[in-house]
Amino acid sequence: MNPIEAAALVLAGFGGGLCGSLAGLASLVSYPALLAVGAPPITANATNTVSLVFNGLGYVIGSRPELRSRAARVRRLAPAAALGGTAGAVALLLTPGNTFSRIVPYLIGLSGLLILVPARTRGAPFDMDRDPLWLRPIVFAIACYGGYFGAAAGVLLLAALLATGEPSLANANATKTILLWLANLVAAVIFVAKGEIDWAAAVPLALGFLAAGRLGPVLVRRLPARPLRVAIGLSALGLAIALWLEGR
Repeated sequence: MNPIEAAALVLAGFGGGLCGSLAGLASLVSYPALLAVGAPPITANATNTVSLVFNGLGYVIGSRPELRSRAARVRRLAPAAALGGTAGAVALLLTPGNTFSRIVPYLIGLSGLLILVPARTRGAPFDMDRDPLWLRPIVFAIACYGGYFGAAAGVLLLAALLATGEPSLANANATKTILLWLANLVAAVIFVAKGEIDWAAAVPLALGFLAAGRLGPVLVRRLPARPLRVAIGLSALGLAIALWLEGR
């Protein structure tokens, strides 16, 4: 890892972290950056997951006002998120590297389409003390996907939370981030135990993620997200096509 590659990964972590904060698509920036510096697909994904833990940590620090009002909901949904992250990590380690390479462009393409679909901002009247029966299985499934690959896991979970009637995008976004942080954390522990991490790449990427995670809540409170979501969605589709053509 030379200094130019390390600096590029810091920038990729920062850019990906901001994308994750605003649109749930951090991996669409950071994963290709790891491939570009020579990491094999599964190692790149595992390294990305470990680095994403620091993005979530920074976001949690910056989202304390929103999280204080959603602590009970986070506690109720945390077991489903942790179990899902574990299942996704195990699935990744059991997937042959060449199979994973073929799947990735389709996952990224689906992510791009999902981000172009507007998230629902109004739903049923919100009850902070109760969750719909469907919410825990959905959290588990999305966290499982997050532990496996994760691109667009954030936007999927955000849409699910908004569908429960969450009145505030900032609060829903903070809840989404901490649940996926838990999923990434348990997946990261598994990847570290299996020795799948490229630490030379993980450290600079994590530094960028940490800084972006701290800044993300400020931007969510102040910036209009729709134009950025469209730009990220279109970029995701372009990246998916490029990776698909490369793998043919």
